[in-house]
Amino acid sequence: MANFKIILSYDGTEFKGWQTQPGHRTVQETLEGALTRLTGESRIRVNASGRTDAGVHAVGQVANFHSAMTVPFYKLLGAINAHLPNDIVVHSVEEITPEFDANRDALRKLYRYVIFDGTTVSPFLRKYCCHSRQRLDAAAMARAAEPLKGQHDFHSFETEWPNRASSVRTITHLAVNRAGEYIWIDVEADGFLYNMVRTIAGTLMNIGRGFWPESMVTEILRAEDRVQAGPTAPAQGLFLIRVTYA
Repeated sequence: MANFKIILSYDGTEFKGWQTQPGHRTVQETLEGALTRLTGESRIRVNASGRTDAGVHAVGQVANFHSAMTVPFYKLLGAINAHLPNDIVVHSVEEITPEFDANRDALRKLYRYVIFDGTTVSPFLRKYCCHSRQRLDAAAMARAAEPLKGQHDFHSFETEWPNRASSVRTITHLAVNRAGEYIWIDVEADGFLYNMVRTIAGTLMNIGRGFWPESMVTEILRAEDRVQAGPTAPAQGLFLIRVTYA
């Protein structure tokens, strides 16, 4: 059986996250169903770089699956998309080495959290950003984020601890930028804990509102206690941007 690597985007609004869950519409179930119908095989399992939660979007999710399908390769991309709903699109498909695993082989992932802090949010964008009713100090948020860079125990930014063997992760890039009434927080790391990016966003928003001093992030990090960090920011502002491989 051939091993195929795909890069896809999806609007997470109407999905209960990536992972298949009985009785719920998920990205994995939808994609596997489309591939099963296309190939006629009894079951195709799609393995993603990581699971996204309900309401979270992806611009550059990466996945792989094994199949013995005989669809001509030049028709394959169009054939896959023809079986998918309009809130999922596959951008590329390639046959890759048999041992490639989209999850295990991922080196880094980049997430972006989008915030709108204008007076009124457009009804066309409300599903794709978090609306802060208070103007945020993006410069203070950027300064406060500096201590999070590098390797740390991010227990304070992990929901439902423990859900991984270790809470130690390495953030290789973290930036806070503003353009008009939009702020985006980019976080790239070698791995993420459950709700880690959304908790970082919620914590930095508290600082941006002036609720906490910039030094609070260092104290939260050292505490290794989720209660000390800010709220988990809403899912609709989060996007998986890209996954990096060797």
